[in-house]
Amino acid sequence: MAKFYTELNDGLRQFIAAQHVFFNASAPNEGRINLSPKGLDTFRILSDKQVAYLDLTGSENETAAHVAENGRLTLMFCSFEDKPSILRLYGKGRVVFPRDPEWQELHPQFPTIPGERQIVWLDIESIMTTCGFAVPLFEFKGQRTLLPDWSCKMGEERLNEYRHERNLKSIDGLPTYLEEPPQQ
Repeated sequence: MAKFYTELNDGLRQFIAAQHVFFNASAPNEGRINLSPKGLDTFRILSDKQVAYLDLTGSENETAAHVAENGRLTLMFCSFEDKPSILRLYGKGRVVFPRDPEWQELHPQFPTIPGERQIVWLDIESIMTTCGFAVPLFEFKGQRTLLPDWSCKMGEERLNEYRHERNLKSIDGLPTYLEEPPQQ
């Protein structure tokens, strides 16, 4: 049976802290839906109504483009060990770039991880938990370091070139504003 909440409580915070992976989902007004797994130590609870994650350089930058267009963002945590449960955070997302004044306040809350690109912020509008009875059991063996290792090998100059080539537009051609803020 689904349960709904308006903000995080201690039990929900503990559930989030126990998960090794989370998923983000976003969609443009027209085009492909994005669903991405996230790992490493990149997620932070900022308050009972706000969360954020440190977004690392990847092959695409769909979330930034989608939240710039319409703000819609869902984050999902799912138990793969012990008691089954699924938690979804629904709300309005936005991206904080290194050029933004908020970066200086937010960034110290995260570990330094090679390949940092932006911080994705979610203002929580609603929370839902469901049973997760059909989710299989998996044993956590550890975090992969392939992405930070790749970023270190690339170096900052090549990473910037890569972002310029691959991360300025979504796969549907929407701007991500990674290099320039939107025109007001």
